[in-house]
Amino acid sequence: MRSSLPKVLHSIGGKALLQHVLDTAHAFADADIHVVIGHGAEQVREYFADTDVHWVVQAEQLGTGHAVAQVLPDIPRANTVLVMYGDVPLVRSQTLDALHVIAAQDDAVGLLTAHLEEPSGYGRILHDGDGNICGIVEEKDATETQRRIREINTGFIAAPAGRLHDWVASLQNDNASGEYYLTDVISLAVRDGVAVRGVSTRDPDETLGVNDRIQLARLERDYQQRQATACLQAGVTLVDPARFDLRGRLTAGADVVIDVNAVLEGNITLGNRVAIGPNVMIRNATIADDVTILANSVIEDTEIGAGSRIGPFARIRPETRLAENTRIGNFVEIKKSDVGSGSKINHLSYVGDTTVGRNVNIGAGTITCNYDGANKHRTVIGDDVFIGSDTQLVAPVEVKSGATIGAGSTITRDAPADELTLSRAPQQTRPGWKRPVKQTRE
Repeated sequence: MRSSLPKVLHSIGGKALLQHVLDTAHAFADADIHVVIGHGAEQVREYFADTDVHWVVQAEQLGTGHAVAQVLPDIPRANTVLVMYGDVPLVRSQTLDALHVIAAQDDAVGLLTAHLEEPSGYGRILHDGDGNICGIVEEKDATETQRRIREINTGFIAAPAGRLHDWVASLQNDNASGEYYLTDVISLAVRDGVAVRGVSTRDPDETLGVNDRIQLARLERDYQQRQATACLQAGVTLVDPARFDLRGRLTAGADVVIDVNAVLEGNITLGNRVAIGPNVMIRNATIADDVTILANSVIEDTEIGAGSRIGPFARIRPETRLAENTRIGNFVEIKKSDVGSGSKINHLSYVGDTTVGRNVNIGAGTITCNYDGANKHRTVIGDDVFIGSDTQLVAPVEVKSGATIGAGSTITRDAPADELTLSRAPQQTRPGWKRPVKQTRE
């Protein structure tokens, strides 16, 4: 990976590789999860400090069989063991459940396999004359004939804990890598007359791992394709599913339309008939029915009321609540503010730490000056206020209901209700004044 970050902490869909794996593991009821860590162990532990797992350190990386051997002393022999991989993030719980059933109910070994057109680099599945799985051979140890086999070992295995304990204890490292292969458990199971039943995934991509950034990028697109398919199946229109990123959880109503290059992060709720334009980024937002988000807008930790229209090029920052039928236009930034129903902030304005009432019109170039260099202060704007263009409201200040603020004003004191307040320098005209003219050089 050429990174100071441990591989399993790199992310797909905004979530660490290992977090994907743990989420899948937690889908199994009463799962007792053990995580074997080596390189970057302390970073991994710190990242998952609040996660309910057992950490097991593999001081020497001597192979997959050796890794499992570190855990088995802590697992009761009556349990079932399912082996997963921290750098294989996209395997589905439904796929693994089939393996679990084989081991838990049939006292057999469940092995996940896949069929690849190009199996280079993977261990090959060996069958006996009756078609039963009888072993796995790693590519570096395989014959030319065995390397032509296209059914490969994905590494995922489920087995009764007691049997697995005995088999792992018998593993040898007399192979080209000098490692203890977990895959050798299969031949030991066959030796002991224990059935090995293969489950072949219909989607080989779910078993792919990450060893470099090229593979990480590929799995990101696989994951996003999966996310897009789920959205389409739920009734969301994606103008181009290949140009859509969901890095969290989306709950969407009916007839939602999302244009190209939208990025959705965190927990997002979209009401009915929401329209999201191109190049929009939304993080942790609740957006009500009939809202339109126009192109190139950024929305974070916000609630937007029904019938509102945002953008283009708007930025709605955290702790903002927009009531129904608000209008936030181009190059407007709002932070930590409440905006009442029917209010409009249409052009080139900054509104921060502000309470805006109902049916307020805030003109172009308006700024709430909320920071004095040390502390933030709040601005309060009442209902039915009209604020002219190029106005500065120096907080703390209140503009009372029905007030009108003349364009170009700097307001430092409270403006009374239903009155015109302005603070302009007197306009002057100087008769006979001449514009300077460049002198001609001799």
